[in-house]
Amino acid sequence: MSKNYARVIHWFRRDLRLTDNTALHAASQAAGEVVPVYVVSSWKGLHAWTGPARQEFLAGCLDSLEKNIATAGGRLIFRRGGAVEELERLIRETGAEAIFYNKDPDPFGQKVEADLEARGRALGVEVRGFKDVVLHERDEVLTGAAKPYRVFTPYRRNWESLPKPPVLPAVTHLVSTVDHLPSEPCPSSATWGLPASGCILPEAGERAARQRMKQALSHVIPHYAETRNTPLGSTTSRLSPDLRMGTLSVRELYHRVVALMAETDHAAIRKSCQTYVSELAWREFYMQLLWHFPEVLEHEFDAQWRGLPWNYDDEALQRWKDGLTGFPIVDAGMRELRETGQMHNRVRMITAMFLTKDLRIDWRLGEQYFMQSLIDGEIASNNGGWQWSAGTGADAAPYFRIQNPWSQTKSYDPKGDYIRRWVPELKNAPTAMLLEPPASGSLFKPNREYPEPMVNHAGERERTLEFFKRHRAAR
Repeated sequence: MSKNYARVIHWFRRDLRLTDNTALHAASQAAGEVVPVYVVSSWKGLHAWTGPARQEFLAGCLDSLEKNIATAGGRLIFRRGGAVEELERLIRETGAEAIFYNKDPDPFGQKVEADLEARGRALGVEVRGFKDVVLHERDEVLTGAAKPYRVFTPYRRNWESLPKPPVLPAVTHLVSTVDHLPSEPCPSSATWGLPASGCILPEAGERAARQRMKQALSHVIPHYAETRNTPLGSTTSRLSPDLRMGTLSVRELYHRVVALMAETDHAAIRKSCQTYVSELAWREFYMQLLWHFPEVLEHEFDAQWRGLPWNYDDEALQRWKDGLTGFPIVDAGMRELRETGQMHNRVRMITAMFLTKDLRIDWRLGEQYFMQSLIDGEIASNNGGWQWSAGTGADAAPYFRIQNPWSQTKSYDPKGDYIRRWVPELKNAPTAMLLEPPASGSLFKPNREYPEPMVNHAGERERTLEFFKRHRAAR
């Protein structure tokens, strides 16, 4: 097969795999030699959008990728600094004729892509971006008037009706003749000046991701519709960190779930598969919102709620972060997050709505904390989820929908198993006491290490309704 280029660069970003990697596959087909590179960001210390757990998981994924590329005959080059500058330097060092990369759905990454394309034109080097993170990009799923959707259900119907890209073969052979190239070591959390997270993290890398996918397809997704709101146990796929790092292809996951649905005659399994596919559509719905409305990272999507006089109580915010609110289901979720870098999606909604509706603290503070803590921190989904919970986003829960943490516990953790797993102070508390707001002190007398509820939910619900009504009336 003839090659269009002698040597090209493949710039790894959030596609840390060799299987079904759109840009890498295209590069391997188009060039005699592919130089794989990952540019490590140069910031150090506290970062607004990430933290120790995700960077540790990222470092593990990169270590795995480095080994996989070596097995395929190549060498992963690590550089540190600004992506455009480092890629230009690598072009000059290698004489590469083109850069291949997979496109980023976030506005920050898109700005870098635009700068890289401008630099490539100046250098006379082709810069080729590919669709990889999503099944459908920003302008593929639009209304009949060619406008972006603001409501999920019609978006999903259109999304589901469109043909999906096929799965590409794994890249198993990479030619490398530039062993002299300087390279930084594979990063660790210390590279970014971060302490060890102390989190119990899943195994990182493509092999582990594929094993998790296999396990999910066999044991979780067939029962997903009935179990996905149960926060304890193997009730969700837990593949979001793998999709976030790109150790797993969303195309392969989608096609495998659709194949599972086609192979079964069981209505319950088919329903579960369809429910799971709908969650993949939610992921892309939030990404297309961010593509079309990047201002949501700073402002409420629904303009009528901009300027709400949110609370900025540092002590209350810290109690929420520490899992010391006195609401067991909320505290269980926040402690799971702190100890694992993950949190069940139902509990994400409960904890987010507690912060925004019971404490009336600005959703942006919660959004940032989640991004700093979650190993699957996805800017679009995180923003969409927080604005949904706050009642300010696209297709959001209306402001008057205020989840009751106690009734949520009754519905989704009726035996208190999840609470006891993450709040050991309550391991001996009677289940009935975990499901109702306590009379003064009654829940806590057996163990005074656990705090009283910091607010009265019923009273805060009424104050929040007035909070929103007053703001709307003043506009």
